[in-house]
Parts: sequence; C-alpha cells; structure tokens
Amino acid sequence: MDNNSQIFSMALLHIQPSQLYISREKLIALQEKLDFSIASGLPPIPIKILDGVLMMTDGHTRALGTYLEGVRTIPVVWDQDELDWEAYQICMDWCRQEGIHTIADLTYRVVGTVDYQEKWLDRCCKMQADLAKKR
Repeated sequence: MDNNSQIFSMALLHIQPSQLYISREKLIALQEKLDFSIASGLPPIPIKILDGVLMMTDGHTRALGTYLEGVRTIPVVWDQDELDWEAYQICMDWCRQEGIHTIADLTYRVVGTVDYQEKWLDRCCKMQADLAKKR
C-alpha cells in the first residue's frame, strides 16, 4: 500500500462537499446500520484536491451522519480512482454557488426520494449528458 492510499483522520468541516443534497432514506438506512459516534469504525471518505480545494468525492451521507452525531473528525483516504474530474469541478462549483462549503451546510438539504431524484440525480444526469455532447 502506498502512502496515498493510507487512511488518516481529518476535521470534517475542512472538506468541501461535491453534492448538493442528501437522500433522507439513505441517511436513515445508514443511521440504522452504522454507529456514527465512532467515526474510526466507518469506511473512510475519499478526498481529492481539486482547483486547490480539498473535496470529498463520495461518502456525503456517511459524513453527514457523523456530523449529526456530533463527531468532528472522520477517517479519509486520498481518492485514487480515475473519475470525471471535470464533472466533479462542476459539482463543486454548484456547491460553492449555493453556499455549501462544509458538510454542516447539507444539514438542511436532506430531502425525500422524489426531491433527491429531481434536485440532484436528474441535475447530474443532465450535466453528464451536456459534457458528453461537448466532448
């Protein structure tokens, strides 16, 4: 295992989200399954530096569950996956435009299934389609 894939702890509020909404159903399911009060027992949140900003690439629901439990540090790991970084840049820009700078900002953006589909998943699908046309 190289150094970039080692798990380490980080202050949760120092990581920029790349997602605008959290699914209420997914959060409830994770709250029933995981003990968020012991962050060290959770799977690490993948992070990446993009445009000079430390951003989470996944695990937003786990991060919010941990935050809601009052835990302020979380295990993280550098994301080594080959992802569509242009799409992540767009998502991060959306977050900044809507005032989402930390996981705490998502506290009031937990929505039901229909809203999650319309406000987040459909928006992402449209963005992906627009990127595909552009490329």
